This record gives sequence, C-alpha cells and structure tokens, in this order.
Amino acid sequence: MELDLSILLILAAVSLLAGFIDTLAGGGGLLTLPALMLAGLSPVQALATNKLQGTFGSGMAAFTLWRRRRFRIAEVRRAFLASLIGSALGTVLVQVMHTDILEILVPVVLVIIALYFLFSKGAGQVERAPRVSDKIYERTLVPGIGFYDGFFGPGTGSFFALVEVALRGRDLITATARAKALNFASNIASLALFIAGGKVLWATGAVMVAGQLLGARLGAHAVIGGGARLIRPLIVVVCVAMLARYLATTLGGGA
Repeated sequence: MELDLSILLILAAVSLLAGFIDTLAGGGGLLTLPALMLAGLSPVQALATNKLQGTFGSGMAAFTLWRRRRFRIAEVRRAFLASLIGSALGTVLVQVMHTDILEILVPVVLVIIALYFLFSKGAGQVERAPRVSDKIYERTLVPGIGFYDGFFGPGTGSFFALVEVALRGRDLITATARAKALNFASNIASLALFIAGGKVLWATGAVMVAGQLLGARLGAHAVIGGGARLIRPLIVVVCVAMLARYLATTLGGGA
C-alpha cells in the first residue's frame, strides 16, 4: 500500500519523538504502533513495520552509548544472545497463539515498574550487589523479556531497565544503556522473522527509520547528560501512559 506524503511526514515526526522516549524509558511503540494503524496498516503490518524502525532506533541508541563507554560488548554478549533467542521464540508463537493473557499480565507489570521507580528513590543511583546470579539473569530473565518483545512488545526497554536496576544492582544510566543493547537483540530477531513472512512495508518503514535514528541519537545523549533525574520520571510517565492506553482499549472494546 502507498501512503500520502503528508502522512509519511507525520509518521517520521512521530518516530523521532518515539525514538527519543524509547531510548530513555522504553515504550516508544505506544506512539508508533497506533500511528501506523491510524495510517491504515493492518495490525500485523503495523507490528512488523514498527519492528523495522524500532530496530534501527535501538541500534543507534546502543551504538551511541557503547561509543560513550556506558557498557562493554563483552559484558552483554551472552545476554544479547539470550534476548535474541527469546524474541525469536515469541515472534514464532505469537502467530499461532492467543494473546488474551497479556491483557491481564501487561497492566500488572506496568504498575509494578511505575511504583518501583516512583517510590524507590535510591534505586539506580549507585551500583549495588546483584540479587540474582549471572546464570539466572542470562538463562531466564533476559530470554523471558526477549520472548515478551517478540510476542507483544510495548515496554520492553522499561522491563530490561527494571531488571538491571532491581535485580542486577546497576546504576540507572548503565541499566538504560544495557537495556538498549538487549532490546536491539530482541528487535533483530523479531524483525528477521517478520521480513521472512513478507509483513514489512519498506517505504513506510524507511521514512520512520530516518526519524527514529535522529530521535534515538538525541535520546542517547540525553541519557548521558540528564542521567537518572531525567530517566526515572520518564519511565514512570511512560508506564502510566501505557497503562492508561491498555485500560482505555479494554474498556472501549467491552463497551
């Protein structure tokens, strides 16, 4: 399908804002997915095309933060692979399974994330001793979140950041940087399977990639410059916004 130039420009602007928000707090899909569907794409096409622009955005953010030495590749290598595998499984299963359970699970998790960052004032300010081992983290938590991203997606960056801060003891800037690397992995796997299925609209995705790259680059520099004082409230706001959207969608569908 072909979209008007005005619609493409709007999608580019939306993806720029989404790339900025996604880099700091996750949840950029809260903006881009509805925008794609309002433009006339089917749900599957919207999800696949969103993965295209999201992959470039998370890749740009991860690359920028890596260059600024906010994480090292050797530290995330195994977790990167675990996220990729989990996402691939989720993307395969979402095509044959019902997602009804997520209508209950996702809002609960979003509330937990928002409350944690709202009331745990000291969380993420300094490095702490990890509460879970490397094996548990890399073999269960990371692939589990990767699976969620392939299966559904919204809030994946926030989930990765929460685990890094609450269970791995990272400071919030390091947690956000590592979350971008792991989110990049989950996006790669999901995108590859959507491409194989012929679901991506390339022209629309290319326009959004341009906006996403710029937004992600700006967001990465904001992570470095703004630090936890900028990331923490944005995570709370994004989680509350996603929760509100879920509730509105659920209540509207049941009316």
